[in-house]
Amino acid sequence: MNVSAASTDPHLFHIPVMGTGFTIDTCLKVARYGIHSVISLGDDELIERVRKYHCAQHGLPYEEVAGGSDGYRARRITAYLNQLDRLVKAQFDAVRQQPFESREDISRYFDLLPDGELKSRYRKMTEELDPVRKDQLQIELRQFMKPGRIDVNIMTKVDGSIDHHDNHPLESDETDALTGLKGFAESCVESSVIFSAGMNPRLYGAIANYPDFFPDSSGCIKKRVTLKVSDYRSAEIQGRFLAKKGIWVSEWRFESGLNCGGHAFATQGILMGPILEEFKNRRVELVEKIYPVYETALAKTGRQITGPPMSGFTVQGGVGTHAEHDAILNHFDVDATGWGSSFLLVPEVVRIDEKHLEKVRVAGENEIKLTRSSPLGIQFWNLQTSDSEASRHERIAEGNAGSKCPHKFLKFNTEFTAKPICRSSTVYQTLKIDEISGRDDLNEEQKAAHIKETTERACICHDLSAAALKVMNLATTAKEAICVGPNGRFFDKVSTLREMVDHIYGRIDLLKEKKRPHMFVNELKLYIENMAEEAERVRLKLSDQSSEYFEEYKLNLMKGIEYYREQADQLIIKGRERFLEQLDALANEIDAMVLPMFAPNPA
Repeated sequence: MNVSAASTDPHLFHIPVMGTGFTIDTCLKVARYGIHSVISLGDDELIERVRKYHCAQHGLPYEEVAGGSDGYRARRITAYLNQLDRLVKAQFDAVRQQPFESREDISRYFDLLPDGELKSRYRKMTEELDPVRKDQLQIELRQFMKPGRIDVNIMTKVDGSIDHHDNHPLESDETDALTGLKGFAESCVESSVIFSAGMNPRLYGAIANYPDFFPDSSGCIKKRVTLKVSDYRSAEIQGRFLAKKGIWVSEWRFESGLNCGGHAFATQGILMGPILEEFKNRRVELVEKIYPVYETALAKTGRQITGPPMSGFTVQGGVGTHAEHDAILNHFDVDATGWGSSFLLVPEVVRIDEKHLEKVRVAGENEIKLTRSSPLGIQFWNLQTSDSEASRHERIAEGNAGSKCPHKFLKFNTEFTAKPICRSSTVYQTLKIDEISGRDDLNEEQKAAHIKETTERACICHDLSAAALKVMNLATTAKEAICVGPNGRFFDKVSTLREMVDHIYGRIDLLKEKKRPHMFVNELKLYIENMAEEAERVRLKLSDQSSEYFEEYKLNLMKGIEYYREQADQLIIKGRERFLEQLDALANEIDAMVLPMFAPNPA
């Protein structure tokens, strides 16, 4: 059974969503070269302002979709995606019509490609001396060219039910995630919506309201679903749920639980390698399980298909070298890898201001940290030297912790108030600090830890847009927040698109002077650190995890290490001995760990 979807894609990598602003218009920088990128649909205010900006840049008419107007959030998203679709198509058509002899973007399109059949065809054309044959080869090459997709991302749990303008309760079909879906579904783009952060049954159920998510008479699906998942079980549960609605998962996008940018969804010590191995071995089984459910659901709608639609398998999180990229593709039968944090050093591709570009460039382990900055209660990779963090510390020092909450996108907490408020807001943090201070079940050390964790939460929904707005010279009161992942610790060169793509495909090495552990070792270290931190949080009464939880955590880590030992010959071509030595050292570290709350009482 053929379950691959990406075989016709020009490239073997994609650029994932980064924050709300960093990739807000990346498609306009890379889609003409056949590279896929992802836009966040979280911030419709940013989306509306960027649409207005591009109207001015390209001499297009602009008609405002005013905040608070009927269906404004979905209409803003639809208008922006339609604009991007038109601009990308115009860019791509212009590139495809260029003469190869000009050495302009059409040559760049093919120069950027990985080695393969299309690249070979291009080289053959450049070496052809017969002008008639050369012209024919050029015609064929133009026919093979494809633009990159304008994919979108919806965090399924960011589904606010309070209007951001006047705080009135929203109807069940007007919530943030559902209006984001509506905005995408009613646009003219042919691409994928990527659902991250777990299953939202109400959101998933709403997909069936839009015909573009179903196959047409030829079997083509105009709007496709990509699920970002962290393990096989989650993939099967969510895939089956969608199949019952007549919705096919066109791509399974696996992301490391900790070795990624932005929000981190840690597993209980289950490492990427074993997860990918399971999916590789059960990929066909997954399709065979889900397809009958899908076929039955489609039949109820009067639609018929002749077999399972294509289904791709991609991986992201911590990939940093060509060797890692190549090993993942070949060993795990993966269609493509995602490269995020490394592209924060490619200003040609993302929206980042010069000041924070330099901060990212020089950042190391002390500057790029896994934090409790997100008001969602999910761990979050954050640049500690950003202006957002500096502003947060200043407010704490002034006795005014928290944010004014200008965007109101993450107002979910009802701990102290009838109407939801954001845990990063001054209102919430003031109330929470008072509550902590009055608790008699905490000692002074524990109270300080609780207050620190409370005030660590930052206004990310507002501040993640700042860099993009400032690069575009658009007024904002936001302070730049940067959600760079741990892989950013190793990249320290501001690069061009050409250089980064060449690095991905092994034509150059941007890390040749760096002593960087393998991505699997990096992830393992992060999980060991995470387990130790969680144990400390239990001691401080910030967590209530049990001893059984930590025992299973350690067991899963040791199972992962054993898997890597067994697979080292296939996974690691260069530096295998060092890889095994690092595994042994980390295994010894795990064995020696005495978790604080389980340590024997001193005599």
